[in-house]
Amino acid sequence: MITSESAQRNVLAEKGGLTLEKTTAGAATSEGKSYGQILKSSTIIGGSSLVNVCMGIVRVKVNALLIGPAGVGLFGLYNSIVEIATSLTDMGMRSSGVRQIAAAAATEDQLQVARTIKTLRRVVLILGCLGATGLFLLRVPVCRMTFGSLEHVSEVGFLPLVVLFGAVSAGQAALVQGMRRIGDLARMSIIGAVCGTVLSATIIFLFRERGIVGALVAGGAMTILSSWWYARKIKVQRVMVRWREAKAETQRLLSLGMIFAANGLMTAGVTYAIRLLIIHRFGLSAVGLYQSAYALSIMYAGFILDAMGADFYPRLTAAKDNETCNQLVNEQAEIGLLLAVPGILATLTFAPLVIHVFYSAKFEPAAEILRWQILGMLLRVATWPMAFILPAKELKPAYFWSEVAFSVVNLALVWICLPIWGLKGVGIAFFGAFLFFWALIYLLVWSSTGFSWSSANVRLGLVLIPAVVVAFVSSYLFPRTYATILGGIVTLLVSLYNLKVLHRTVGASALEFIAKRLRLVPQ
Repeated sequence: MITSESAQRNVLAEKGGLTLEKTTAGAATSEGKSYGQILKSSTIIGGSSLVNVCMGIVRVKVNALLIGPAGVGLFGLYNSIVEIATSLTDMGMRSSGVRQIAAAAATEDQLQVARTIKTLRRVVLILGCLGATGLFLLRVPVCRMTFGSLEHVSEVGFLPLVVLFGAVSAGQAALVQGMRRIGDLARMSIIGAVCGTVLSATIIFLFRERGIVGALVAGGAMTILSSWWYARKIKVQRVMVRWREAKAETQRLLSLGMIFAANGLMTAGVTYAIRLLIIHRFGLSAVGLYQSAYALSIMYAGFILDAMGADFYPRLTAAKDNETCNQLVNEQAEIGLLLAVPGILATLTFAPLVIHVFYSAKFEPAAEILRWQILGMLLRVATWPMAFILPAKELKPAYFWSEVAFSVVNLALVWICLPIWGLKGVGIAFFGAFLFFWALIYLLVWSSTGFSWSSANVRLGLVLIPAVVVAFVSSYLFPRTYATILGGIVTLLVSLYNLKVLHRTVGASALEFIAKRLRLVPQ
């Protein structure tokens, strides 16, 4: 039963494995509680992301050893096809569904919540079927455009299953996230990742390159099963949705969802175009090198970004005024940077070792790409909390055109940098594009909500930015041994500093909570 917003938050948090403290008076206490909630929800989702990272490492290592750079490149191209097909047909239902469910829950109207959920389930199933059918019918031209021949057309013919599974599981995940079942969202992610990794690794081991598509299908199947298991636990009031109501609810979902879909399509299209540029200039093995660096940077950033989006986006959607909105963004950015920067420094310092451990010696040229990519990911972590303001406040034109601008700048920089610096140029372009995007988003949110960085974030930046510069530049100025020692010292000092700031900001009780949660077992 949905009662008041605060009561709902407590109930949902307890069901998700998160016990919220009782509110006490005073602005300082309220701010500390907000920081604590951000860190706690980030830890729950971050813990599941950590499992995903570990499973990703297993998949990466299996692929590197069994199918080599060319096979990894083939994996990346198949993924690009799936991402484009999904972006063309899913209409951004995951993101718009989260927003609509969170907004409906905030009204305390159970009938509205039920109507939104039922409509979302219908729409994602229809869109998933349309996307899968369309990709199957177009498998021949898609294969010819991607590979220049029909050698892989039968494999492309199985990718529609991945599209269908992804669409349905995205709708189920939107329900869990929109209702802020953070614990269930984490467990859903863990089960899908573990089961999917075991199946896909087994298939790759047995069939090598011929099993790549089978591994993708198996991963999608495990995702849809795990999301269904936890989505079914949410009790939704039975309701008849008339055609007129369904049409109105669908229009609300699509009005924002189409913006998300267009942006997702641009992102997938740019990634696909970059891979085509690389394969035409350097060959399939070069795509594998780029894919390895990109996957590692995404793998680590996803640990932080997933934690950001899971609870933060619904909370931001429910914010009633610009002041509250801006405070939430500053708090989320501060926690995100405190958690992200030590890992980014470590990656900058040990990039060749990271590549060698996660892949193999054949992939070592990807280390230079990884260094630039991880710098871009740092800017992404700093930008994301601000960027959430645009969809949360339904600033659709600003959200859409900012993504268009980023995609155009990213692709243009790749086009310029690739001939000049080779594969490293792709990483340089990624960093340059996110530097542009950070400045653009800051300008947009400043003009729309009056957002500005808090004094705490400014102080944090004055410490962290020089540390990142030292770790990055040292690899070019000093021999590898000295650069590694210097980078390791900087990483250790920054980690200790960030831990001290976290302790001061959220208190010892929140850190004790995290220590328990990282065990990922019931307490």
